[in-house]
Amino acid sequence: MRQWRHLPSRPWSDKFRDAFRGLKLGVRGQSSFFVHFFMAAAVVAAGIVLGIDQLWQWCVLLLCIVGVLTAEMFNTAIESMARAFTDEMNPDLGKALDIGSAAVLIAAVGAAVVGSIIFLCRLGTLLQWW
Repeated sequence: MRQWRHLPSRPWSDKFRDAFRGLKLGVRGQSSFFVHFFMAAAVVAAGIVLGIDQLWQWCVLLLCIVGVLTAEMFNTAIESMARAFTDEMNPDLGKALDIGSAAVLIAAVGAAVVGSIIFLCRLGTLLQWW
């Protein structure tokens, strides 16, 4: 069994600095984030325009947004790690990259379905469909 070395503990300030550096690198490294941020802004704007007034609906919408952005961040990390291993085509790395992209797709489609349900219910109430 492999023995893990005990790493010296680091101050929280260093951990947060590293996390924010990772956030900056992840966002800057992917043009996909522009699309995700644009859609997130559109969801928030639609929620305001439609008068979403229930806290749980805002929480669900924000959780969906964060889920998609988190999936994209993990996908970006996988892509960066793959580039660190090799620049050559590798079928196994290609599979990992495809699976990472699929995770983003699943998160985005799921978020779109949840958002559509919330917005259609609110629109139905406003237009007195029910």
